[in-house]
Amino acid sequence: MSASTRRPGRGLGYWAQVIGTHAALLAYTVVAVFPIVLVVINSFKSRRAIFGSPYALPNSETFSLVGYQTVFTGARFDLYFLNSLTVTLVSLAAVLLFASMAAHALSEYRFRGNALMGIYLAIGIMIPIRLGTVSILRMMVALGLTDTLWSLILVYTAQGIPLAVFILTAFMRQVPGDLKDAARIDGASEYRIYRLILPLVRPALGTVAVFTMIPIWNDLWFPLVLASGERSKTIILGAQIFLGQYVNDWNAVLASLTLAMVPIIVLYVVFSRQLIRGLTQGAVK
Repeated sequence: MSASTRRPGRGLGYWAQVIGTHAALLAYTVVAVFPIVLVVINSFKSRRAIFGSPYALPNSETFSLVGYQTVFTGARFDLYFLNSLTVTLVSLAAVLLFASMAAHALSEYRFRGNALMGIYLAIGIMIPIRLGTVSILRMMVALGLTDTLWSLILVYTAQGIPLAVFILTAFMRQVPGDLKDAARIDGASEYRIYRLILPLVRPALGTVAVFTMIPIWNDLWFPLVLASGERSKTIILGAQIFLGQYVNDWNAVLASLTLAMVPIIVLYVVFSRQLIRGLTQGAVK
């Protein structure tokens, strides 16, 4: 192929940029994944091997399941797991439902205070909800919801709605107005139009689901403050029982953290395709 027939933009500088970008992304992936791999491989090793050779893979001499045995026999791991799963799924469903309804109203209807409402919700993204921990705790005590899963569900729903509304509003504004007008001409109600729009913004829903469920599953702050009772502990809080003042059961801690990572990784894989589509569609018109 002669130089005159080569594609433009495929020179040495282009390939240097591509290689540099992929190298940077690969390095970031290694840095992000390495701690996870380290936790997993050490959860299958004996206590002496964890401290003696933390970077080595388990072999016939160092392999041990004592951490997993401790988790399932010394703690109510099944209850903690069910609590975390319940809180995450219910909060995620509530965020998607209420945020999609609010985003549909903000994107579809022009009313006095529309822009002000959008700004108000955007402020909720910038202000961390943990700043109101004391007030939230007082409110939950007044409602009698302390040491219950409902206290966590309400807090996480309020925490996730601002970002979800912000993302979904931007996507719903890209839905062609002619499509909605045609549905109205056919006699569709506003609720029916809302249901017709949801499949069109599925990538945005997947993006919101990923950004919402990961902080909920990994949160330690609000379970420690609002739901530290034995029957309402989440899996992350339950792992703390193996951390003592003088002696730490690292086998059980690493085993519980490994088991805690499995559901969130599975959910991320399920929503990852929609997440990528949502990010690319939001960046490219």
